[in-house]
Amino acid sequence: MSRVTLMLIAGLLPLAAYGQSPFREDYAEVNGVRLHYASVGRGPLVLFLHGYPSFWYQWKDQMLEMGRDHLAVGLDMRGYNLSSKPQGLEPYKMKHLVEDVRQFSEKIGGRNNKFVLVAHDWGASVAWAFAMYHPEMLEKLIIINGPHPFVSERELKENPAQRYASNYFFIFNNYLAPGEKPVDENDTKESATRRAHTGFVEAAVRSGHYTEADRQRWIDAWSQPGSTTGGLSYYRANHRNAPFNDTHPASTIPNSWSAKEVTEGAKSTIVRLPTLVIWGMKDTALLVGNISGLDRWVPNLSVKLYPDDDHWVMIEKHKEVAQDVRQFIDGKDFPKESVYRSARRR
Repeated sequence: MSRVTLMLIAGLLPLAAYGQSPFREDYAEVNGVRLHYASVGRGPLVLFLHGYPSFWYQWKDQMLEMGRDHLAVGLDMRGYNLSSKPQGLEPYKMKHLVEDVRQFSEKIGGRNNKFVLVAHDWGASVAWAFAMYHPEMLEKLIIINGPHPFVSERELKENPAQRYASNYFFIFNNYLAPGEKPVDENDTKESATRRAHTGFVEAAVRSGHYTEADRQRWIDAWSQPGSTTGGLSYYRANHRNAPFNDTHPASTIPNSWSAKEVTEGAKSTIVRLPTLVIWGMKDTALLVGNISGLDRWVPNLSVKLYPDDDHWVMIEKHKEVAQDVRQFIDGKDFPKESVYRSARRR
């Protein structure tokens, strides 16, 4: 690696402070689609999967950390950013998403080489399923604010608070109650710019973690034609919604999330791999009930809680989460249960 790249990885230079990016960007033709990805470093593969509405860049800090001695790869999943955006819903069913990961990991990391999978949100849904279909391919699994398929089904059926928090699932699936409006699926520079001046991107800029160059990355990704529809297709193809809630009677909802359906044909629904689940407890969409009883499905489980952070904890606590990923991958006695406590909480 060059001296500049090493300094970027070490955090001595911000990404925007030097014209050279430490990341290599390329494409892989797999499973009938062309997937864009970024990578840094060399060595055993650590593959990062993003969720909605994101792209590989959400992982830049954790990739830089693991790129010190691994090949850290952030994938743009099908439908997102610069990757292929197949038409229709069938291409976004779970079996195709899992197969993308299988073929991509073999192409980048080599056949018969185990790798570590790190995933968030929808990427985590795919990662959970992948670990059930192909456990022999994984060394370890790291999940960040991404519900286990069977636990998620339980919560959507039995937890009124989660059904309330997941009301947006109905909107994404066009099951609209009176007064609800569909998502605007037109991807323009103007809408992407407005979006990047709110929410987690704006918060990261205000905190000083992101620069305007970082914000522009998100604007560029969210401006890609078809990217909103591609992301929503994950929800629509896999019936990602509750069976009902207070404003959506069961009689108006023809399909809902089925863990059995998205894991049909899996080798086992019990994930026995060493698994770390990191959870930002202020996530208002995916509530903490999703980690209750998780050890029934994942017996070799460690949990790290971030009480003051939300769905985007890997951005909000980028250094701390990067060290969690490092410690767990390196096998340094990661505790079964731990909590991040800021100085004011101690």
